[in-house]
Amino acid sequence: MRQLHLLFLTLLLCSIGLGLAVYKVNTLGLPLTASKQTEVWNVEARISFKAKPDSGVKVSLPLPLNTSGYTILNEDFVGANYGLATEQDEGGRVALWAKRRAQGKQLLFYRAVIFENDEKVADSSKIPSYPTVPDYPEHFLPVIQGLLDKSRQQSADTISFAQQVIQQLNATAPAPELKLLIEHINTSKNLAKEISWILAGARIPARIIQGLRLHDGKRYSELETWVQVHDGKQWRTLNTKDGQEGLPANFVIWQIGDQKTFSVEGGTEISLQFSVAKALRELVDVAESRAILKGSRIMEFSLYSLPVQTQNVYKVLLMIPLGAFVVVLMRNLIGIKTFGTFMPVLIALAFRETELAWGLGLFCLIVGLGLLLRAYVEQLKLLLIPRLASVLTMVVLLMVGTSVVMHKLGLEMGLSVALFPMVIMTMTIERMSLAWEEVGPVEAFKQGAGSLLVATIGYLVMNIDELQHLLFVFPELLLVVLAATILFGRYSGYRLTELWRFRALAKR
Repeated sequence: MRQLHLLFLTLLLCSIGLGLAVYKVNTLGLPLTASKQTEVWNVEARISFKAKPDSGVKVSLPLPLNTSGYTILNEDFVGANYGLATEQDEGGRVALWAKRRAQGKQLLFYRAVIFENDEKVADSSKIPSYPTVPDYPEHFLPVIQGLLDKSRQQSADTISFAQQVIQQLNATAPAPELKLLIEHINTSKNLAKEISWILAGARIPARIIQGLRLHDGKRYSELETWVQVHDGKQWRTLNTKDGQEGLPANFVIWQIGDQKTFSVEGGTEISLQFSVAKALRELVDVAESRAILKGSRIMEFSLYSLPVQTQNVYKVLLMIPLGAFVVVLMRNLIGIKTFGTFMPVLIALAFRETELAWGLGLFCLIVGLGLLLRAYVEQLKLLLIPRLASVLTMVVLLMVGTSVVMHKLGLEMGLSVALFPMVIMTMTIERMSLAWEEVGPVEAFKQGAGSLLVATIGYLVMNIDELQHLLFVFPELLLVVLAATILFGRYSGYRLTELWRFRALAKR
């Protein structure tokens, strides 16, 4: 029963820890490796105009939407002393700037950081109804009817029908009867809208989409316009120049439909320009922004929400359980003897600041001198508590003396001896002295060497940058470490050193 309870507990801990980590990676996009960056696109819309004297100003600008393949991480609106409001409905989003009085040239900016991903955004728009046939002008009616009849004969479904219409309107040598219609379309300078108008004659639902091609360092004076045709199940995008289906690569949809339009009231010499630039951004920052967009509050309770100084403290503290797990493996599985459980872990933490070689040398120096002074104190026949207090005082004095002497010799690394845990070193000296008296100097040095070996291995493990990153970004992985520690806590079989010790018996 106990064994079943133990297995259930470890399985539960692993499931929670790994489940949270997988969610953070797959859903929020948190990186598994440190300092991992990703490409994002900085998109800017620049509005300039000259304000009319003694006139209020109102500016409206359609805003991009989160569409399949792209996510808007954050956006900024810049306008000096302008009131700002954003509206959203089924027709999309729009920014509204307003100012009661403005003079001279005015500049307004909209900036967005767009992240490219593989997420699919479901089309929330309703299935459109069939449009009514437009009341075409008399001189266009027979031309459009003939265009639609010819396209119907040369097509098999709604999409191929629309493609035939587009190809006929863009033909190098169009039919003579289409010249007047094409001249009208060229005059309107909105091919996508005119195509939708013509397709309505066949009662085919169509709409306009506008967007930007994401090319680094590019400037655009206007958005590209495409047409979408509904085939009865979904909207399908067609190029207004040749009828080819599908959007080009690195194309972000800015606006769906033409209900929302860019306009400036109370201004002249109006200009709207779009700029695109590529940039690098930490994946952790991207994940935080995506968590906000998804309504997930996990990142609000992550270690990144703490002050930077506190973050640095936890980057160290989170490695202690991993160092303790190393001690568990070295003692329970391999069989290396150490002085205490936490002494190797804390010494390994000190090695992080002193560097390994200097740390080993300084530790051996302080412990060696401490053993000599401890032998002298033993002659005084003090009680336990006064003896420990005396050894602690001597350890502090040794550390101070070591730092001063090595500083005078120009060895600045000697100053880091102050980072060693004084109480742990005091207890190490005390336990090593008792082991010397009880089991002899050989066994005492074995345990001392084992403690340094485990501390060294713990330092090497705790100093792996990838593990530090994983435990800081995914602290729930400590539940997996806890589960492994619990499992090894029930191990009572032979240690590896015991197998070597009894190797002669194994040969028989």
